[in-house]
Amino acid sequence: MNSVWIRSALALAAVAVAGLITWALADPVWALAAVCFGLALLLARHVANLAALADWLRDPMAKPVPQGGGVWDAVLVGLYRFVRARIREKEQLGGDLQRFRNAGLALPDGVILLDAHDHIEWCNPIASQYLGLDEQRDLGRPLVNLVRHPDLAAYLEHGDYAEPLTLRLSRGEGRVLSLAIISYGEAQKLLLANDITLTEKVETMRRDFVANVSHELKSPLTVVAGFLETLTDGNIKLDEERRQGYLKMMREHTGRMQRLVEDLLTLSALEDSRGLSDETLVDVAALLAGVRDEALALSGGRHRVELSVEDPLSLLANAQELRSAFNNLVSNAVRYTPAGGNIGLLWGRRGAEAVFSVSDTGTGIEPRHIPRLTERFYRVDHSRSRETGGTGLGLAIVKHVLTRHQATLEIESETGVGSRFSAVFPARRVKSAVDTGPARRPVPAGRNPG
Repeated sequence: MNSVWIRSALALAAVAVAGLITWALADPVWALAAVCFGLALLLARHVANLAALADWLRDPMAKPVPQGGGVWDAVLVGLYRFVRARIREKEQLGGDLQRFRNAGLALPDGVILLDAHDHIEWCNPIASQYLGLDEQRDLGRPLVNLVRHPDLAAYLEHGDYAEPLTLRLSRGEGRVLSLAIISYGEAQKLLLANDITLTEKVETMRRDFVANVSHELKSPLTVVAGFLETLTDGNIKLDEERRQGYLKMMREHTGRMQRLVEDLLTLSALEDSRGLSDETLVDVAALLAGVRDEALALSGGRHRVELSVEDPLSLLANAQELRSAFNNLVSNAVRYTPAGGNIGLLWGRRGAEAVFSVSDTGTGIEPRHIPRLTERFYRVDHSRSRETGGTGLGLAIVKHVLTRHQATLEIESETGVGSRFSAVFPARRVKSAVDTGPARRPVPAGRNPG
């Protein structure tokens, strides 16, 4: 039996016993008065406990459960236990919610919770940054009213979320987002925003690279194929002079394709390798002497090429990569300097750093082109680049080699005056004759250490 019934019955029995005792000791009127007084006390206690309960119910979270005696003790103790259980559940739910929020805040992608009408219920800071939302002010507002993009509106309205939406934003730096929606609950949605701007740029660079390589190879292949068709056509009579002229042009275009393939292989090897290999102490002065000789051969006597070594410094570097970078800088100067011009090679110090500079008296480069010179296949003058035999990859190779040596490329140029390309190497790679000493003689370029 319920304890409330038992306690109530016991209280009424006590009143009845008090009435019977009074009746035995006095007359029935006093007995009736004693019973009425006992019942009044019980009623007063019930009303007081009921009033305390009603007062507590007005704000149950701000006050503790009231205490009571008798019958109300069992009721209020049960209520107290119920409240404590609900408080523990609320605290646990609040902890789970906070952990969920912390997880959402830690995610590298944007997260937005949407209700059945695509109103924002919650979003993390990454989503706010990507889509220009306010984490507090925009709660409860329709997403399409805040991110005004027809593709997003159509995607939400269509309701087919099997494939993510690629959203290209016009504001800011032109960020590209991949939006995926996961439905859950009662028509609620979880929107995930992933920044794929870099991936898109890489893909664009890949397409451009393939297109550029195809274009660079197409022209010489077309020329070679045309001459081969002419030379092998028995119906076309060619004198020896014309035949030799065709063969010479075929050799030139074949050499151009060969240089392009070699540069592509060099660039691929530089990009694939994770760190420097065969790092030795390189005698840069000896290396530059060889670079100057190759420049003179390429020039064919059309330019004046001078080498100046201010300080016989050595570099801790990969000799083969260093030679490739320096050769590209010097060969560019030879190709883009008119006949009769001067080309200067300078090796020396700049404070604690070491600098190799190539200056020329060429046509110069407009300032708008300078930031893009190290891009693969970027040309200031396409027709002239091909005429001089350039592949469009030389400065890209230079950039990769210098980056692998923690060095930087500085470009100064003035239209109609000339240009200066400087490779600046950090102090920790620079070794003077005093540093090397007799026990650590620099290795000449092109020779294996040992």
